Amino acid sequence: MTIKKGIARLLQIAGERRFLLALSGVLASLGALFALVPYVSVYFILRELLLHAEDPTSADSAFMLGWAAFALGGMLLGIACSYGGGMASHIAAFRILYGLRVKLAEHIGKLPLGFLNRQSTGAVKKTLEHNVEKVETFVAHQLPDFVQTIVTLVVMITIMFVLHPGLALASLVPIVLAFGVQTVMMRKNGTRESVRAYHDALERMNGSAVQYVRGMPAVKVYGQTIHSFRRFYADMIAYRDFCLHYTNQYQHGYLLFKVLLGSFAAFILPAGLFILNGQTDQLAFGTVLLFFLVMAPGIASPMRNLLFLASTLRDIGEGVDRIDRIFSEAVIPEALQQQSPQRFDITFDHVSFAYEQEDGKKHQALTNLSFQARQGQVTALVGPSGSGKSTAASLVPRFWDVTEGAVRIGGIDIRQIESRQLMDMVSFVFQETFLFYDTVYNNIVVGRSGATQEEVYAAAQAAQCHSFILDLPDGYDTRIGEGGVYLSGGEEQRIAVARAILKDAPVLVLDEATAFADPENEHEMQLALQQLMQKKTVLVIAHRLSSIRAADQIIVLDNGQICETGQHDQLLEANSLYASMWAAYTDSGDWRMNAKQADLQWRRDNAYDSDAE
Repeated sequence: MTIKKGIARLLQIAGERRFLLALSGVLASLGALFALVPYVSVYFILRELLLHAEDPTSADSAFMLGWAAFALGGMLLGIACSYGGGMASHIAAFRILYGLRVKLAEHIGKLPLGFLNRQSTGAVKKTLEHNVEKVETFVAHQLPDFVQTIVTLVVMITIMFVLHPGLALASLVPIVLAFGVQTVMMRKNGTRESVRAYHDALERMNGSAVQYVRGMPAVKVYGQTIHSFRRFYADMIAYRDFCLHYTNQYQHGYLLFKVLLGSFAAFILPAGLFILNGQTDQLAFGTVLLFFLVMAPGIASPMRNLLFLASTLRDIGEGVDRIDRIFSEAVIPEALQQQSPQRFDITFDHVSFAYEQEDGKKHQALTNLSFQARQGQVTALVGPSGSGKSTAASLVPRFWDVTEGAVRIGGIDIRQIESRQLMDMVSFVFQETFLFYDTVYNNIVVGRSGATQEEVYAAAQAAQCHSFILDLPDGYDTRIGEGGVYLSGGEEQRIAVARAILKDAPVLVLDEATAFADPENEHEMQLALQQLMQKKTVLVIAHRLSSIRAADQIIVLDNGQICETGQHDQLLEANSLYASMWAAYTDSGDWRMNAKQADLQWRRDNAYDSDAE
């Protein structure tokens, strides 16, 4: 199917529920027709009264009551049809909304992490929520309103031309002028570009807001205000300034548009008085003139709807383009002939990888990496900050695809393994743990959805977190985050380890899994990790070098390349980068000990001086 653009694309998306949308359109049309019945009734009642203006008591009351009943019936039927059309469009809209969000979420889940690195969280959130919500607004409200407006205008203008073409043309003058003003205003101000700039400003502000909220602890600790978070403040001011500029651009044209649509009588009455002088049956023409004065202003409301519809469609069209921009991102491809490994050692075979930056340029992160992490052993990746440790580990679960070379599990290129199977065989405990706003139990059972309660409890015990979970207000049913409790970094990491233990994948990647553990909890974290690592292929990223002294293999990275490989004692004897890192690490420990000793000595000195005094 050809992917269209803008409004055509929106109609293409909405067309997924064609029957409901067609039903909504039919009911909206009927509702518009029935809504005009009171106007027709007013015309016939006015004519009857004017024909008997000299003696109103002689007017046919049964005739007028009949038209009044007809007007009431038309109004009720119009409401019923409009309600039915609204229900059909809303059902279609919510189903389209659900399907679109699920498709977007599934597509984003198949994209490489590079996409999320290039896009701010706020921008993705805006597309998933704000832009998709606009599609719902269009389908649920704008489409039936558009159909109703068009039917109303066509029927009303047809009736007016049938009654009197001259007065009908006079009625069209303010409409033509109003839309002429609107067209000039839109072309002059570059509406399409303005809408795009509006969405860009809103996305930047959303992205900065997310970062500001995440950085709130630092803002509070240092007693700062929003002005200290310069990017968020600047984006808010830019959004404000843009909205003010946008409003100033359109305010005069919009006011003139509203004035013209409210001035039907100013055009109809002079034209009617001019035509009245040449009429032989002035009474009959007076009836028509009164009808025009009553009916013509009714066109103003549908016309305003068209104005707002045009504005909304431009806004929605830009949102649909942003939705399609996500869909156009290439997913990580699946192999045509998939294979399943029989063993789980990891091999990096001349692997090179480069990040794509926002400006389109490449940043080389890894160059010609070759090593093997054997099953049942622990392989540690160490090196200075920015050396490529986390990048290398992220290639194993295929968060990105290598630029050159291959990553193999059990001798099979991971690109030849089906993505879901690859995810099943790899557990990843991140440095920054993510927990859902859900119960503790559900956060653990994410590791394996079919696990029994006993298996979940056993995983928690192995991760050394069962006891503190039981101390929570509702135990395993305690909610985490919004509306619940907030856990310490060490507690969150142990729950993440419990999740990984429950999953029991044969390949385990640990990215500084004890980063947030305090000294009291670090021993428990190490016990939990020992339980988790048994008989698995383990790849560990570590900054605390003491935690990987017993690793079977330590690989030292520098500037994206391997500079040393060996065990702890061997690397110390080599007296190269690892030895210098170890010396710096132990020196920092000695400094802390010396500082502690100096503090104790200061306390003793002060105590001595105090006693002497």
